[in-house]
Amino acid sequence: RKEFVDLYVNYVFNESIRKPFEGFMRGFLRGCPARKWKMFLPVELQTVLEGHTKFDWRLLEKNVTYIQYGMLDRTIRNFWTVFHKLPEEKKKMFLAFLSGSDRIPGYGLERFTFSIVDPQVENPDELYPFANTCSRILFLPR
Repeated sequence: RKEFVDLYVNYVFNESIRKPFEGFMRGFLRGCPARKWKMFLPVELQTVLEGHTKFDWRLLEKNVTYIQYGMLDRTIRNFWTVFHKLPEEKKKMFLAFLSGSDRIPGYGLERFTFSIVDPQVENPDELYPFANTCSRILFLPR
């Protein structure tokens, strides 16, 4: 029985996927040569590929630029007051709404910036906040 289980596990996890995996590996190594990845320690490579999972939300607040807003505007003060009261999971959801990912890229939070912009609409009560994820811009009506 043990031999059967060992052979079956080997077939399922190795032999049955060998050909598709070899094609994937060739394509992956063409775009991401393995010799360049060897300079990373495993934990560093994981951070580069997945991003950071620990956050300093106060540093995030310091890295924001404001367009048509001042740092002391009531809307901005209210935004940050509410944001800092959110549970960790909701803050990550905001990060995903803003940037398309709930993680900070591998280069770190120190250089992760975003902008909060007043969309300057006639009736701001009729507009929800929205984001441009590519540019990391939060359009926040007054």
